[in-house]
Amino acid sequence: MLVIVENHSLPRTAAFFDLDKTVIAKSSTLAFSKSFYQGGLINRRAVLRTAYAQFVYLLGGADHDQMERMREYLSALCRGWNVQQVREIVAETLHDLIDPLIYDEAASLIEEHHAAGRDVVIVSTSGAEVVEPIGAILGADHVVATRMVVEDGRYTGEIEYYAYADTKAKAVAELAETEGYDLSRCYAYSDSATDIPMLESVGHPYAVNPDRALRREAIAREWPVLTFSRPVRLRQRIPAMPSRPVLAVAAGMAAVATAGLVWYVSRRRRPVMS
Repeated sequence: MLVIVENHSLPRTAAFFDLDKTVIAKSSTLAFSKSFYQGGLINRRAVLRTAYAQFVYLLGGADHDQMERMREYLSALCRGWNVQQVREIVAETLHDLIDPLIYDEAASLIEEHHAAGRDVVIVSTSGAEVVEPIGAILGADHVVATRMVVEDGRYTGEIEYYAYADTKAKAVAELAETEGYDLSRCYAYSDSATDIPMLESVGHPYAVNPDRALRREAIAREWPVLTFSRPVRLRQRIPAMPSRPVLAVAAGMAAVATAGLVWYVSRRRRPVMS
């Protein structure tokens, strides 16, 4: 069990969390594929494809090239989607789909960091329309997520900002500058080797449910390795978690576009509490 103590006379600090397979047990965006199908946004073939993608993701993820192919597929798939409809689908099904997936260990860590006076930041390759509402129910202070281009209320299929690999580390550095965080005293958690740039940018990196590549790196660098394995319904275990302002459920498209990204490349992670 981590014991986190913060001296409030020192510079501000934060804890940066990857989302999929670090805070929640599955791909956040792929979890909504059935809801998108029921809402008429995708067909049955797409549902089956995303189900297979989720299966592959849970087995260990995909390499960079596979992730790029899935990203392109999902970007094309969501082209023309109505943003408001996506927001409504996510809002209506968020608790039923995501509540059971939150790792109890991650929720406890978030509580500990907040109690120690640190901000909590979710940094995810998944789409903003999915990550922002999840961040809100977790009590996150900030969210960094992939954003899709929107014109006339619909997704164009283009990506405005892709929160992946080096761009995550850059976003962390920019947020640290604007918020006054001392990165040498900050924490970061991820399951994927693609997040090594983010992990090495802070003074306290942790590998959570790491994929093989991240586990090797963590061992070589003597980074702590944590195993999260107890998903729990948020409604049951978080009555005490701080209720942060609800973040806008924007950028609908990213959900699926990032879905594939998210789970595919997003992460190859695997837990162990050390």
